[in-house]
Amino acid sequence: MLALLTSVDAWIALLTLTVLEIVLGIDNIIFLSLAANKLPAPRRPAARRIGLSLALVLRIIFLSSIAWIISLSRPVLTLWGHDLSWRDIVFFAGGLFLLTKSTREIRSMVEGEEHTATGAGATMLSVIVQIAMFDIVFSIDSVVTAVGMTEHLAVMIAAVVLAMVLMMAASGTVADFVERNPTVKMLALSFLLLIGTSLVADAAHFHIPREYVYFAVAFSGMVEFLNQRAAARKKKT
Repeated sequence: MLALLTSVDAWIALLTLTVLEIVLGIDNIIFLSLAANKLPAPRRPAARRIGLSLALVLRIIFLSSIAWIISLSRPVLTLWGHDLSWRDIVFFAGGLFLLTKSTREIRSMVEGEEHTATGAGATMLSVIVQIAMFDIVFSIDSVVTAVGMTEHLAVMIAAVVLAMVLMMAASGTVADFVERNPTVKMLALSFLLLIGTSLVADAAHFHIPREYVYFAVAFSGMVEFLNQRAAARKKKT
């Protein structure tokens, strides 16, 4: 442990991995915000804290079972000439879940059927179950990234904890901003559709580099930011 604390490579790995975990956690915050906002306002902070705490616990458990995580990539069945592993199956199920959830939310927004801010139709248990399903999929993705970055378990866990603490601090602000701006909410749902599609593609062995996905999200976010500024200026004048 002392060697790690005095190792420059370990500190660089910690910083790099923390940044990567935050980037990979963007979809966590977006989904968490959308799910928690279905609850009455007083219960939303608790749902966000529980969701991110659950994500942290799952990541630490998976990191402590690296050999098992690696074994998930081994083929367990063949379907239509494609070898599928448990990781592929989990990604496929997670992708379908995201596609279904996002499509239903977009349809509700377009047709004006959204639940009101009183949280009708949502319970704390249903929100936590949805967050848990999402966390399982992205915890595996996060752990695979961590394993590829460093071989030191302590560095991996420290990076995940730091990233989660920062996301907990930012989750409330992000959730409130998304809830106040319907166009941002639509953009966030579109982002989840994109993530769901990439997960299904990964499961079918058609890998879409995440850099492309996040660039598309960043570009769309910049366009939305400019639209918000233009609308605010027009309203002011």
